[in-house]
Amino acid sequence: MKVRISQKGWIVIPAELRKKHNLRPGSEVQVVDYGGVLALVPKLDDPVRQASGLLKGRKSLTRALVAEHRAERREDKERGR
Repeated sequence: MKVRISQKGWIVIPAELRKKHNLRPGSEVQVVDYGGVLALVPKLDDPVRQASGLLKGRKSLTRALVAEHRAERREDKERGR
């Protein structure tokens, strides 16, 4: 999903994602750099408890984000951007 950065450096998180991740005005997120891929991660009140068992048997988020980023860059190159 693409969004634009304003001149003030702001981005708008689409409504469907805000609802899905329970993000409301004043919610805090962390901006994380995963080897050149930026990710917004909702701040967790108790990260240990909330993350317990989440990653078992799942694909790497980092690899998925990098693959998506590469695909978007490839598309941009093909379009001459």
